[in-house]
Amino acid sequence: MEAGKKRIWIRGQYVEVTDEVYMAYTQGDRKMRYFENDLKTERFVLGKEGQVVRVIPSREDSLDRLMDENAQQFPHEESVENTVLHKLEVDKLHTALAMLTPEEQALIQALFFEEKTERQYAEELGVYRNAIHVRKTKILKKLKKLLE
Repeated sequence: MEAGKKRIWIRGQYVEVTDEVYMAYTQGDRKMRYFENDLKTERFVLGKEGQVVRVIPSREDSLDRLMDENAQQFPHEESVENTVLHKLEVDKLHTALAMLTPEEQALIQALFFEEKTERQYAEELGVYRNAIHVRKTKILKKLKKLLE
């Protein structure tokens, strides 16, 4: 082999090439190995005693692996239509709540927004729990009519 000539393995045989061709070939070969292997494998950082200190995950994930692990790469987002419909329903509910008396609003506020139990709210008012339950039922029926 002449000086300045390199050999590369192509189609089952060695072919002599110049240094420039050899460099271009090895760079292309390294790039192929990077895309085919390095991106797809995770690596381990080992400590002084040979134990795994850190795992560097692969930079490329397959859909199969994500599905196997129930991983969600992208969070589920609501459609614009659903967001608008939800906003309209919330506005309609707030309008209906504004039509209630102050006592009715206070009961709804305590039970549904402050998450108090009927028993806790009854003790605050000094009435029986059953009275609060009956009031709540009447108010919810009233709200249902207002929302229809």
